Amino acid sequence: MSIKIVTDSNCGITIDQAKELGIEIQPTPVLVNGEQFFEEEGFTQERFYEELTKDGTTVATSQPNPFDVAERWRRLLKTYDEILYMPLSSGLSETALTIKKMAETEPEFKGRVYALDNHRVSITQKQTVFDALKMIEEGKTCKEIYDYFMETGKYSSIYIALGTLKFLKKSGRLTPAAALIGTMLKIKPVLQNHGGVFDTYAKVRKTSEAKKVMIEALEHDLNGEFKTLRENGKIVLGVAHTQNFEEAKIFAKELEEHFPDLKVAFIDPLSLSVSCHIGPGALACGCAIRY
Repeated sequence: MSIKIVTDSNCGITIDQAKELGIEIQPTPVLVNGEQFFEEEGFTQERFYEELTKDGTTVATSQPNPFDVAERWRRLLKTYDEILYMPLSSGLSETALTIKKMAETEPEFKGRVYALDNHRVSITQKQTVFDALKMIEEGKTCKEIYDYFMETGKYSSIYIALGTLKFLKKSGRLTPAAALIGTMLKIKPVLQNHGGVFDTYAKVRKTSEAKKVMIEALEHDLNGEFKTLRENGKIVLGVAHTQNFEEAKIFAKELEEHFPDLKVAFIDPLSLSVSCHIGPGALACGCAIRY
């Protein structure tokens, strides 16, 4: 049976890369002063940060409209037997659960569309796409691939060091007073994503401290709940950033030196859905199970 993979632009795969891989991207809506644009459809990362950093400009991201998702599914099901839909974590998007329910209950999609909720975003979400492609090549059914990802979704973690508190304040994720105090003391939070939602993990003042904290956090995960997977060669690393590519390349090298048995699979920009709240200058790392 023929299977088509559809993911969303939160995974970091571009439209051109998607064409080469034979998959499709559901673009993320971006709202600039209320006007809607779509990531990877004429709205670049460069344009996003240009608008985000403008004084007086309101930038927000939304999730794909279920109607648009359903229309894409209908079009693809005319050619393919099944669809594996691989969006970002429901912990970051309530829409993901709505779309999952649509796949499981609507007669035209039930049994033909499998909508994942495997608690991933950015570099960890991207890894699942490549794993799914490999499983399709091996002849796995869509249901088998879906079940695998649902069962292994918890085996990933991401840590992000923010470059500024300005955008957490701007997005309402941080009170003005807390942002002011943090800025005066040059405090930068390190966030963690383990299971789909972001929480504060630590607070630091320097990039060097942030990298040290993130490496120690990864080491804890890799020598703890991911230990057996690591020993079996089933873990990969990834680095992500927001307009911080040169530092990201340096960090990737540092990670491979610290974890010589592991490789950094990706060095990617963070998704706009995350970047909208943290702004430029962020640095992130993560680990995930690989098939």
